Amino acid sequence: MAIKEIMPPQAREVLLADPSAVYIDVRTEREFANGHPQGAVNIPVAFPDPARGMVMNPDFVKVVESHFPKEKKIIVGCQAGPRSNAAAGLLQQAGYQDVANMVGGFGGMRDPSGNVVAPGWAASGLPVSQDNGEGVSYQSLAAKAR
Repeated sequence: MAIKEIMPPQAREVLLADPSAVYIDVRTEREFANGHPQGAVNIPVAFPDPARGMVMNPDFVKVVESHFPKEKKIIVGCQAGPRSNAAAGLLQQAGYQDVANMVGGFGGMRDPSGNVVAPGWAASGLPVSQDNGEGVSYQSLAAKAR
């Protein structure tokens, strides 16, 4: 099944119209702490590894499942789009039925020349938060999944 794609303004509209919808920011904990869409929770799909670049988070789906039912409306976003597209695919494979990938992510998607092809959440002027506390941070969410 094809992964549904939405742009940042559409994602904001969905989140405002449906308070039960959730935005999962799949970027690293450091990226998330530096700013993220208001109301987002952080569940990284991959972690930085000095030797290998990025490595998949083996607990990604488990942590999502421990907090959100399969019928939950979920929007996933990353920095530009590729990680969240992978995360959306993992969630669909796990049986989530209403998953959308936010194209452009938080920082925007660029072509090889550096031109913006999809503006991100921040560049779209949408509300940004640095809240990284209980129930939002990956550490707090992962602890409850154990």
